[in-house]
Amino acid sequence: MKKIIALLVTLVLTLSLTAAFADVIKIGVPDDTTNEARALQLLADNGVIQLKEGAGETATKADVISDTVEIIEVQAELLPNQLPDLDYAVINSNFVLEALASGIPINNALFVEGEEKYLPRANVIAVKGDNADAPLTKALVAAVRSQKVKDFIANTYAGAVLSVVDDPTDGYDPEVDYVALAGQTIIVAATPAPHAQILEVVKEILAEKDITLEIKVFTGYTEENPVVDAGDAYANYFQHQQYLDDYVAETGGNVVSVTTVHTEPMGLYGGRQSDLSLLGK
Repeated sequence: MKKIIALLVTLVLTLSLTAAFADVIKIGVPDDTTNEARALQLLADNGVIQLKEGAGETATKADVISDTVEIIEVQAELLPNQLPDLDYAVINSNFVLEALASGIPINNALFVEGEEKYLPRANVIAVKGDNADAPLTKALVAAVRSQKVKDFIANTYAGAVLSVVDDPTDGYDPEVDYVALAGQTIIVAATPAPHAQILEVVKEILAEKDITLEIKVFTGYTEENPVVDAGDAYANYFQHQQYLDDYVAETGGNVVSVTTVHTEPMGLYGGRQSDLSLLGK
């Protein structure tokens, strides 16, 4: 009888422990200080976890208050590959783009940073100051702010890139004399993803008016503004406003933004889970 009771107690304890572990929700976050804090704040803002009072830009998993969530710290660039072993992961959008480009399947973000976080990081089209109001600039702006580009962004990047254009055009500016611009070429310096990819759509729009868009791809972030300043490129597309402001302050350059296009927010992506039901959402 004692053996039976002991066996039953052991069984109950085993089942209890199994249930407890089954209830743990594993969420991966970047392991570098800045992005981990940003990821934890995203989870806290959406009610997934709580953070200790005072936890801010240096918050870590030690600041997390939760009985059901286990935070797994992972190198940021490895998070997409770790999704099969996690319930969810908070991933920087540039790594989502790289993963998609290499064939790793990732579903749309389940939620992303709020506008107050990502709108200040919206990427801009910039030109030499003297060209800010030029007809060729207006044609470029109308094309990049088109519904066609907005739809391309929405359908291509699984929520890793968001259009910030609220009033999309048909691709063209009614005040621009496109006949006068026919035969001209716009050279735009850009980084590969998503900027050069988005510009391929812009290229098609401008081609309808016999304007050639030439995309010069740069893999770094130091040459795009100088080539515009020097007149070797008409425009660039790779940076947010703060980066441009720093460039102008440091160099005295004459490069100005003429429109915002998209932003790349941090988001929560599903791994073993395809929706938020496990989080009670």
